[in-house]
Amino acid sequence: MKLDALKRLYFIGIGGIGMSALARYFNQRGAEIHGYDKTETALTKKLVSEGMKIHFEDDIAKIPEQLDAVVYTPAIPGDHQELNHLMASDIPVMKRSEMLGVISRAKKCIAVAGTHGKTTTSSMTAHLLKHSGMDISCFLGGIANNFESNYCYGESEWTVIEADEFDRSFHRLSPEIAVLISMDPDHLDIYGEKNKMQESFEIFLLKVNEGGKVIIQQDLIELLDDGFLKKLKDKRVDVFTYGGEEADFKISNLRFEEGRQVFDQGDLKDVSLMMPGLHNTLNMCAAMAVARILEIEKEQIKAGVKTFSGIKRRFEIFEGGSMVYVDDYAHHPSELRAAIGSARSLWPDREMTVIFQPHLFSRTRDFLSEFGDELSKVDELLLMDIYPAREKPIPGINSERLLETIDLKEKKVVKREDLMKIIKGKKRKLIMTLGAGDIDVFAPEIRSWIKEND
Repeated sequence: MKLDALKRLYFIGIGGIGMSALARYFNQRGAEIHGYDKTETALTKKLVSEGMKIHFEDDIAKIPEQLDAVVYTPAIPGDHQELNHLMASDIPVMKRSEMLGVISRAKKCIAVAGTHGKTTTSSMTAHLLKHSGMDISCFLGGIANNFESNYCYGESEWTVIEADEFDRSFHRLSPEIAVLISMDPDHLDIYGEKNKMQESFEIFLLKVNEGGKVIIQQDLIELLDDGFLKKLKDKRVDVFTYGGEEADFKISNLRFEEGRQVFDQGDLKDVSLMMPGLHNTLNMCAAMAVARILEIEKEQIKAGVKTFSGIKRRFEIFEGGSMVYVDDYAHHPSELRAAIGSARSLWPDREMTVIFQPHLFSRTRDFLSEFGDELSKVDELLLMDIYPAREKPIPGINSERLLETIDLKEKKVVKREDLMKIIKGKKRKLIMTLGAGDIDVFAPEIRSWIKEND
């Protein structure tokens, strides 16, 4: 499939963060973009303002004519009328990952993978390269503040893509450089067991073009199958490590100065990062490794790190008077550990109220005890109902069951209609909303309440 031949496209699930990035790419190229989504959101309104035509009813009559291709997300249910109708037509229909694969083969692709941290790391990588003058394009899984978008357009041969392990989507990519930052168990509804998921990451790394590069967090090397590194060597792929004491790219002399993390990476001294947390320092270490392999000048890399302003819903901080509010996308136990740990290190003397919305019945079931361990580390927990996303309920798996695993005196399940009233009655000086569902809809009201009570 030739990208230049695609002049009129239809996106089913266009309001998704990954789908909207693809739609923006083709819109920027001058294609006519149509789409469907279940509900209107701030993001779909933005897409419409950019010239796209979107409707919110599953109605075959609303499908535009003379389409060159249809792109859909795997999150669309199997009984979707429009999708089934188009599948039976002669129009090319492909998953989002398939279209990303087409793009990755048309350009030189830098693909960032991992069960957590990939949105941050891919955004960091894209910013460092763009800031240095490389006219890259990028497809991100979140809204990068530097771009005010989940997508950036560029005319060069390079593109940065967040490589999604869900539904084995990243197997469609053909990277020139692959970055692997984490392999914690997740999406066990897809993979079944931890070993199968790790095997899937190995398959992704083997998708790297012959003569390409792999950058991997040092601790993950020992998890790879025996003989795997030889397979990469046979493809003339260079393997670099980052993060550990023996790594090719490592962090040293880490300290905290004037609200920023400052560190060295080899001969790059006094690098200054706005985002808190060791996990974010390691994410930036990976992004810097990409920049250094691409021979970006050291001072440009330092300037890029200093000006990186984060991603929406990745530890976003709002301060008003004596109150601090943090909103974060954390939805896996490892991500909860990082977010809660970062908050403790920044505000060690503040009592913490966390509002958590579990994401997926299967993930809650698979990591029930791990969620309990991490959520037991806060001072007070308000637990919302599980956000189902694409799933149907699983008997016996609910927020009440999760609450039982949490060793905490101040804890309860709250209904969304009662949440703001409960929050406004709190005396805590630190409030966090955590989760990947729709908990972020409360963020503007929480910020307004804090501002009013400043």
